[in-house]
Amino acid sequence: MAAIELSNIEKRFGGHAALAGVDLTIGAGEFVALVGPSGSGKTTLLKTINGLSEPDAGEVRIAGEDTADQPGHLLRRRIGYVFQEIGLFPHLTVAENIGVTPRLLGWDKARISGRVDELLDLVALPQEVAGRGSSELSGGQRQRVGVARALAAEPKIMLMDEPFGALDPLTRDALGGDYRALHDKLGLTTVMVTHDMAEAVLLADRIVVLAGGRILADGAPAELLASTTDPEVRALLEAPRRQAERLRQRLGGAA
Repeated sequence: MAAIELSNIEKRFGGHAALAGVDLTIGAGEFVALVGPSGSGKTTLLKTINGLSEPDAGEVRIAGEDTADQPGHLLRRRIGYVFQEIGLFPHLTVAENIGVTPRLLGWDKARISGRVDELLDLVALPQEVAGRGSSELSGGQRQRVGVARALAAEPKIMLMDEPFGALDPLTRDALGGDYRALHDKLGLTTVMVTHDMAEAVLLADRIVVLAGGRILADGAPAELLASTTDPEVRALLEAPRRQAERLRQRLGGAA
C-alpha cells in the first residue's frame, strides 16, 4: 500500500493556480525531494499532505485513508513536520519541546521521558541539553531538536520544508547525512522540499520537479538526467555538476 497518494489535486490562491491537477504516489520507505523554482507549488503540495492546506479539488490518502474524513489536528499528530524556521517554543525546555505531541496524545510522564532520552541519542545530542532553553543552542542543535520533536510520536511519515536551508554548509551537510541515516534506520517515508539540487541528489531516492503547479518530471536522479528532454528539468538536474566544475576550476586556478 502506498504511504501517500495525491489524486488530481488543485489549489488556487485568488487567480493563481498553486497546484493544477497534481497526481503523485509515494511508497512506504521512499525519500522524495520536491524541487523547482520559487512559486512552483512545492510547499503547498507538502502542506496538502498533512492538511495544513486544503485542496480545492482532488483527493489525499494517507496509508489508504482519505484525509477528508479525518480532523486536521489528528492527521498532523500522525505526520512529522520539520521546517526551516524550526519553531521551537522559547518558553519550554528542549525536553518539553520534544514532548509536545506525546503530551497531546496522552502519554504518561515516564513514557515521554524515555522517548526524549531515546530521541536525543537518535539525533546525536547530549542528554544534558534536555533541560536547556532553545536560546542556549546553536542553529544546528535547534534543528536537531526540531527533527526530534517531529519524530516524538513515532510517525511513519516525515515532511520537511527546507529543513537545513538556514544552516552553514558544514552543519547542513552533516545534518542532512544524519537525517538520511535516521530515515533508513526508522523505515520512514520522507518528503522534503529543497532549493538545493545537490542536497536533493545526495539525499533522495526520487526527485519530483514542479513548475507552475504541475509535475514536470519524477524519477531517480540518474534516470531523470539520462532521460529528460525538458530543458528546465535538465538545467535543474545539471546544476550540481556545473557547480562542481566551477569549483574545480577555481580551486585549480588558485593552486
